[in-house]
Amino acid sequence: MYIHENFSVNNENHLEIGGCDCVYLAKKYGTPLYVMDENVIRKNMRTYKNSIEKYYNSNGMVLYASKAFCALKIYRIAKEEKIGVDVVSGGELYTAIKAGFDLKNVYFHGNNKTFEELEFAIENGIGQIVVDSIYELNLIDEISKKHNTKTNILFRIKPGVDAHTHEFISTGQIDSKFGVALENDEAYEIIKIAKEKENVKIVGIHCHIGSQIFELEPFKEAAKVMVDFMAKIKMNLVLKLKNLTLAVDLVLNI
Repeated sequence: MYIHENFSVNNENHLEIGGCDCVYLAKKYGTPLYVMDENVIRKNMRTYKNSIEKYYNSNGMVLYASKAFCALKIYRIAKEEKIGVDVVSGGELYTAIKAGFDLKNVYFHGNNKTFEELEFAIENGIGQIVVDSIYELNLIDEISKKHNTKTNILFRIKPGVDAHTHEFISTGQIDSKFGVALENDEAYEIIKIAKEKENVKIVGIHCHIGSQIFELEPFKEAAKVMVDFMAKIKMNLVLKLKNLTLAVDLVLNI
C-alpha cells in the first residue's frame, strides 16, 4: 500500500521506508532506530539548489542546517550535491572537516560560540562566521590577528518581522537573544565598529526570523527590511556587502 513518496506497506503488512522493511531493520539494528532515505534527502537538496539556479541565476547558495542531523555521511552527501552547510558548534565543524567538506562553503552560526570554537574555526580556514554580538566580533578580530589572517564575517540581524509562528520559535524580534537589532541602531553601530577592524572582512548580513513558517509574506517582508538596511550601509558607510542570507528551518521530508 502506497502512503507517501518513500513510505509504503508491503505484503507482510510491514512499514517500508525507502524500500526497506522496518521490521527487518528493527530486528537487525535494534530500537530506537533512526532511518533516513538518502534518495529523498538528495532530491530535496537538488530542489532548492535548482531553484536558486533557475530563478536567481545561481547567485546564491543552499545551506544544510547541521542541527537537523550531524553525521559524516550527511556532510558527504551535501558535498556531493554541491551545497553548503551551516554549523553551530565545534563538534559539527569537526565532523564537517573529517568528512572532507570544503570549508569555504561552511557558515559558522550560534549565539554562544566559545573562544576555543572560534579559534578552531579560524585555524582551519572557515569560510564565514555569522557574528551575534560585539563581544564575539572582538574575539574574532583578536583570534584572527593572532593567526595573521582576515576572517570573513556576516552579522545576524533581528529585522523586527513577525514570523507568524509560535513565540517560542520566533527569532527575528527585538527581544530575541539572537543577533543585533535594527530598531535601536545596534546593527548599524556594530557594523560601523567592524569596518574599522583590521582582521575581519564584512561580507554580508544574515537573518533568521523563526521556524515552522508556512507563509511567504514574513520572508518577503524580511527580505525588504534587509535589502533596505544594506542600502543604508552602502550609502552611509561606503560598504558594499556581497551576501544577504535569509534562513528558514525546513524539515527534510524523509
